[in-house]
This record gives sequence, structure tokens and C-alpha cells, in this order.
Amino acid sequence: MEIAEHIAVVEREGQRLAEVARGTSLDATVPTCPEWTLRDLVRHIGGIHFWARTIISEARARPFDPYAQLEGNWPADDVLVDWFSQGHAALVAALKTAPPDLQCFAFLPAPSPKAFWARRQAHETAMHRVDAERAAGTVTPFATDQAVDGIDELLLGFMARPGQKLKSETPRILALRATDADADWRVQVGTDEPVVMRNGGDDAADCRVAGPASDLFRLLWNRRSRSGLDVTGDSSLLDLWQQTVQIHWR
Repeated sequence: MEIAEHIAVVEREGQRLAEVARGTSLDATVPTCPEWTLRDLVRHIGGIHFWARTIISEARARPFDPYAQLEGNWPADDVLVDWFSQGHAALVAALKTAPPDLQCFAFLPAPSPKAFWARRQAHETAMHRVDAERAAGTVTPFATDQAVDGIDELLLGFMARPGQKLKSETPRILALRATDADADWRVQVGTDEPVVMRNGGDDAADCRVAGPASDLFRLLWNRRSRSGLDVTGDSSLLDLWQQTVQIHWR
């Protein structure tokens, strides 16, 4: 996906999140983040958008803690979604107007900082839209290309960073295949850092998971169960994933 496509996803997913939040009680529990209410979720993603747009618009070379400024100063419930929408629109504007040669903080490899932030906020906003929809009811699937790109970011970006907890005393391979796209991934799990291969096939895999890219994307972010997916082999590898994989920007 190109930068403009990622920005379009940010815009679309944020608008959908706001729409869901306006029609749902802010006290509703978020099943995918059981320690949160919808209020907590809106505050969280609003804080992330504030963080990202500040780094982009001010070309900051270092990150900062947005919640240090926001805690204790949250908008009242009756204007919380408006606050989120205004911040979301400001993020979209910052992404659209950022110069191609923008230099600022980023934490995953990308062709440019602008490309990094457009992609990261696309998938961050999209996954939290899912959280909001889970609090409200039915979840809307991701577009296939969006989901494939999100899996690439997770497996080839986040999981390539040092310090991953996904380890196994016995080397094992988790193979994932999108049934609606020409895309598959192999995650080699052992005592060292995981090694991910794109389109490596599923030969010698200990656990194979196949399904629509949207479902695989949600599964890997621990936003859905394996129910309805084609899982064969040693399913304890999926248990290990769900128990150990937690994504942080640090």
C-alpha cells in the first residue's frame, strides 16, 4: 500500500470508530480489552492520535508521553467523541500535509518517516475500530489488502525487533496463509528471536493456519479466536502466541 492509501485508511477507520462510539454507551465493556470501557478506548486512541500528529507536525526527533498531558484533563463524556473526532481530523491533516522528506521520530523500518506514520496510524486506528465494534456488536471485516499489509507490518516489523517473548525450547514453525490473497508467512520460533519469512510456504510447519486475511490479522493481534479458521497441526503454537505476543512501541 502507498502512503495515500494508508492515510485514506486512517481517515476511514477513525470516522467509523467515532460513529460507533456515538451510538454506544461509553460504559460498555470492550471484550478484546477487558480491562477497558469504551470510554477508556476512546481516550487511548485519542491520545495516540495526539502523540502521532504532534511528532509529525512538529517534526520531533524524540517521542514523548502524551498521557502525561492528558491524564486528569480528559473531556467530559458528552464531548469526548467530539474531542476524538477533532484530534483524528487533525492527524489526517498532518499526514496529508507533511512533506515527503519529513524527518522525525519513527520506530519501525520504512521508506520514510511519513510512510511509517501513515502506515502505523492506519493499522493502529483500524484495530481499535475493531475494539469499538466489539463493544457495540458486529465487527466489520478489513479490506483484504489492508489486512495483508497489517500482517506484514506486525510480522516483518514489530516481530523483527529485539526482545520478543515468543520463544520455544523446541524449534517450531507457525505457517499462516491468506485464502483470499497471494500471501503467506512462516514464523520460526526457537530459543532466539523469531524469524519471519514472507511467501515461504508451509513445508515442515508444525502448525498451519489458513483463512481470510482479515481474520488472520485480527487473530495475530489477539482480537479474535481461532474459531472458523483452518488450523492444523500443533495448535499449542497459537496458545504460545496469544500468551506471549504483546505489541508496544518502545
